[in-house]
Amino acid sequence: MARVVNLKLERSVFRKVLVANRGEIARRVMRTLRALGIASVAVYSDADIDAPHVREADEAYRLGPGPITQSYLHVEALLDAARASGAEAIHPGYGMLSEKADFAETCEAAGLTFIGPAPAAIRAMGSKLGARQLMREAGVPIVPGALSPCDDPQAAHTLAEELGYPVLVKASGGGGGIGMQVVRQSIALAGALESCRRVAERYFGDGTVYIEKYIERPRHIEIQVIGDARGHVLALHERECSIQRRHQKVIEEALSPAVTPELRRRMEEAAVIGAEAINYVNAGTLEFIVDEQGEFYFMEMNTRLQVEHPVTEMITGVDLVAEQLRVAAGEPLSFDAAPAARGHAIECRIYAEDPKRLLPSPGTIENIAWPELDHVRVDHGVEAGYTVTPYYDPMLAKVIVWGEARADARRRMIEALNQTRIDGIKTNIPVLLAIARHPSFASGQYDTGFIDSHGILASI
Repeated sequence: MARVVNLKLERSVFRKVLVANRGEIARRVMRTLRALGIASVAVYSDADIDAPHVREADEAYRLGPGPITQSYLHVEALLDAARASGAEAIHPGYGMLSEKADFAETCEAAGLTFIGPAPAAIRAMGSKLGARQLMREAGVPIVPGALSPCDDPQAAHTLAEELGYPVLVKASGGGGGIGMQVVRQSIALAGALESCRRVAERYFGDGTVYIEKYIERPRHIEIQVIGDARGHVLALHERECSIQRRHQKVIEEALSPAVTPELRRRMEEAAVIGAEAINYVNAGTLEFIVDEQGEFYFMEMNTRLQVEHPVTEMITGVDLVAEQLRVAAGEPLSFDAAPAARGHAIECRIYAEDPKRLLPSPGTIENIAWPELDHVRVDHGVEAGYTVTPYYDPMLAKVIVWGEARADARRRMIEALNQTRIDGIKTNIPVLLAIARHPSFASGQYDTGFIDSHGILASI
């Protein structure tokens, strides 16, 4: 049983909401819709026709074949489903179309409320270079580096020498570590710029790249913000996201074991200033790098609900989806000040992947069992007999635990992972257990290079 949160689930002005997503996030949004008495509309591809999120919705509409571009990214099919169902609003979840300003505008033009920030805010944060400039002007610390594209090789070399190696080449329109490369010697800079430019063009349709100082052994800390249309923006504390593989988060926790009360105050103030600078309304997250000296720097803003939002919900008692719905409907936040954090929460992402090679492992789930423990929440979108296809992200579920103290939460997570069984496919559960049991994780002494530097994959 999950920790019971203290919610104000007041009736919303929306009668029916279409969830433009799939899997665990679609089910999670629908859970709040049911609690609020709002009808839910699911959409699905041919690959997801028997998926749990389809059955649980009040209505469901087919979008197209399995490939994502022909289904979940098929905007006209989504709008047709919204019109056919009579939905008044669209919740995009995360990923998919959640950070597409054009999609938000299309929803508005069709008379639908987009449950997320305004298109202008999405656009402002959609370019890493543009976001750096905006945050710098607002007084938010940014990583030292370029404020304009690095098109001229000689100018790029000069900047890199001024910053001091190592430097990081980054795609302005990128994400998830794509189009990003660490350069430790000047001889490698030209090749890295060209390589990142090609990757960025292929994946994002934008070959713009820039250079910033590479921070060695950093912590990745993010601040959850939420704002309403009345200009009220609050920070709901931080999440620690440093346990990563290939720049993808694996385990998150709240609060961070590395953040002092003073650092927390400064980061929360910076996050609110950053959000206010773009008149931000709805839920969003400002991501920061924290160096070994405890200085923090803005990296980017995710203008949507995060995968790891449950750890914030577990320590604050706030239903973030309910707040998203409120502010999208023009209502104020249900609280005037951020609730104090209580206890500690940890989230583990369970992927369908080979734990040794971290490569996707599609197949049919033969049997499944989730943990039955107090203060454990499992957000998932799969069941026995479900076929994991290569069409979508391989994340199957999130196991989230809460404890009075971090040590309690860590022990509960180990127990919860030991009780989790997913037969028929390979999963990363052995990796998660190896991390959770490691002395450095137990002590909270880790950084973004933890998995590689501690030989986690070799240990399983």
